[in-house]
Amino acid sequence: MEANISLKTGTAAGTLLSVIPNLHSEDILKTVVLAVIGAIVSFTATLILKMLTKVRKK
Repeated sequence: MEANISLKTGTAAGTLLSVIPNLHSEDILKTVVLAVIGAIVSFTATLILKMLTKVRKK
């Protein structure tokens, strides 16, 4: 069964419009803070793994 683009767009827009009224500013702030912390941890872990692999190759 082939999905229609307008069906996908309508579903996505309906989902977004039903979620927006339930979002509060503190939820958005918490999400941003958690995303920043996650990015920092991921970047740090990548640097540590790169250093460990360089040491092992030598």
